[in-house]
Amino acid sequence: MHFVDFVSGSFAGACGVAVGYPLDTVKVRVQTQRQFTGIWQCVAVTFSKEGVHGFFKGMTLPLTTITLTSSVVFGTYRNCLQCLSQARGACSGPSGKLDVFLSGMAAGVAQVTDASLRLASEVFLHPSSSARKQTSVMAPGDIVKVRLQCQTQPNTFKPKYRGPVHCLLSIVREEGFRGLYRGALPLMLRDSMSFATYFLTYATVCELLTETGKKRPSWSGVMLAGGVSGVVGWTLGTPMDVIKSRLQMDGELGTRRYKGFFHCIADTARTDGAGVFFKSLGINWLRAFPVNMVVFVAYEGLSGLLRGGDA
Repeated sequence: MHFVDFVSGSFAGACGVAVGYPLDTVKVRVQTQRQFTGIWQCVAVTFSKEGVHGFFKGMTLPLTTITLTSSVVFGTYRNCLQCLSQARGACSGPSGKLDVFLSGMAAGVAQVTDASLRLASEVFLHPSSSARKQTSVMAPGDIVKVRLQCQTQPNTFKPKYRGPVHCLLSIVREEGFRGLYRGALPLMLRDSMSFATYFLTYATVCELLTETGKKRPSWSGVMLAGGVSGVVGWTLGTPMDVIKSRLQMDGELGTRRYKGFFHCIADTARTDGAGVFFKSLGINWLRAFPVNMVVFVAYEGLSGLLRGGDA
């Protein structure tokens, strides 16, 4: 069991949140609110009405939850790689591309699996008592983040949610515990494929940049590989990210519009066109490169330190 990766992943996730949160706020608003026609218009309106604080709304809970889920992602990824290598009888050799892809997919599913199983049991099966008891920090933390980010009132107005805890309790009171898991299915679909390609891209770029006889590339190579992997991962994850955000905000700004996951996809495509699924791709690219550059530098740096320089 690689415990170092859980610790390093947690630290790396916190660093990523600190770097990318303002652009994440812009991304969510562009995805969910028609008053924002583009990235720079959203930035300008947010700053003029809410000031710098508007870009950091709801950051407290994601900083906590992403620290935990990032620990799960990196820890699951590394330990899955080890298990697959042992199954192939190649513990000391380099991991194959398929092993990296499958381990990344497992890591993406692991952070939201409880929420997704809960949602699937309620949508496709008769919910059992055990399904009702399942919990996950990822889906509830994500919906709270989105709801707080989309409070666009000027600071002089009283917002609906006074903070992360008040938002969490309000959702439970108004929508029940199931309300905390709205958007959990597209969240799982987004993360499973995006993390699979995320880690595969990182491993491939690092391999290309590593000099003969060395175990990893230079720090500039790690930064480049991390940034590129983030861009590739978000390119695949953006369509499901749009659906997730719309389901999470459905009914907040008026009448409930979507009947479920598939209806949201169909209605979104019919109303706004297929291009809307990539509406926030530009901001995702802009955010993904520096965030994941920092994430992998933090992860590799702390892992190397904790392993005594052998990362």
